[in-house]
Amino acid sequence: MIRLGLNVDHVATLRNARGESYPDPVAAARLALEHGADGITAHLREDRRHIRDEDVERLRALPAPLNFEMAVTDEMVEIACRLKPHACCLVPERRQEVTTEGGLDVVGQEASLAPRIARLKEAGIRVSLFIDPEEASIEAAHRLGAPVVELHTGAYASGRKGELERLQRAAQCVNKHGIELHAGHGLTYENVAPVTALPNLAELNIGHFLIAEAVFVGLGASVRRMKELLST
Repeated sequence: MIRLGLNVDHVATLRNARGESYPDPVAAARLALEHGADGITAHLREDRRHIRDEDVERLRALPAPLNFEMAVTDEMVEIACRLKPHACCLVPERRQEVTTEGGLDVVGQEASLAPRIARLKEAGIRVSLFIDPEEASIEAAHRLGAPVVELHTGAYASGRKGELERLQRAAQCVNKHGIELHAGHGLTYENVAPVTALPNLAELNIGHFLIAEAVFVGLGASVRRMKELLST
């Protein structure tokens, strides 16, 4: 069965909008796990615009895998090596962006990625690279020894023509190299089914839609419904 990781960043965004202590992203994580989520994803941005350091500390203490999204910086590597989450997903990060706009430039940053990936792996952390569905990026991830890649599904979710076929070709390339396949970004009840059909897909990480849907039906119900779709 495909695992579901819930990204709780947007719970923190809502909390921070008024400077209150609620809603608590850790409480949201606990509730999601009770209703079938298999793990929790959180992105500690350099500007701390949503998730904060103390959030990550508390999320790490939960009895579930934490997928720690992070920019490729020495600061974030140090934090990850101290916390030792289940996994680190290396993502691109720009201060001006509203959300992650694309995959990591693995080819262009291969030299700087190599020592940081090695350090994370030495700390016993499973490393994932968040990449666009391009063969060159997958080949670079393979050279770097990344055990996992997460395909950026944003272009597919926006309805761009040919993106599903692009994801399918990328999945085949990932499988060829024996890399574990994850995917995420912009996925909803309506568009997730074709992605779940990608060969050997192991995990989807979804945040914004499930948190938004929770406004109307509750977080437990939104997580349960997505889990049902992942199992059909």
